[in-house]
Amino acid sequence: MRMSTILRADAVKSISSCTSKKRLFHDLGELAEASYGLSATQVIDALIEREGLGPTGVGHGIALPHARLTTASEVCGLFLRLEKPINFDSVDRQPVDLVFALIAPEDAGVDHLKALALVSRTLRDQAICAKLRANSEAATLHTILTEVQASQAA
Repeated sequence: MRMSTILRADAVKSISSCTSKKRLFHDLGELAEASYGLSATQVIDALIEREGLGPTGVGHGIALPHARLTTASEVCGLFLRLEKPINFDSVDRQPVDLVFALIAPEDAGVDHLKALALVSRTLRDQAICAKLRANSEAATLHTILTEVQASQAA
């Protein structure tokens, strides 16, 4: 699985005014609707429901919210860079400024787990996170995220 197959260029944004986890989920829902044609309401509800099982803030300013949707036909990635970090109930209690959400079909099984592992591995790289935090241009953020794997494969 490649990052470029799960993350479209138009599913990447830098946001200057996000004040809460709930607002973040609304932004992700709107982005999912605009980029993948998914229902914003269904995405928001699914993310909130999943978050109720336990916070998806993995530490170091990173959150990986994810959910399954019956209406999703493929694993879809959404990336938001927040200019002002927000409280996300992360494991290390640090605010979050890099958010990579995954929406997967109900029956995605292994593909959902592979995508989650890929995203987690990518965002564990401190150099990549530093580049993401240093850039606010959506196209640049997308390139940073999708280029990594290509350079590792070479």
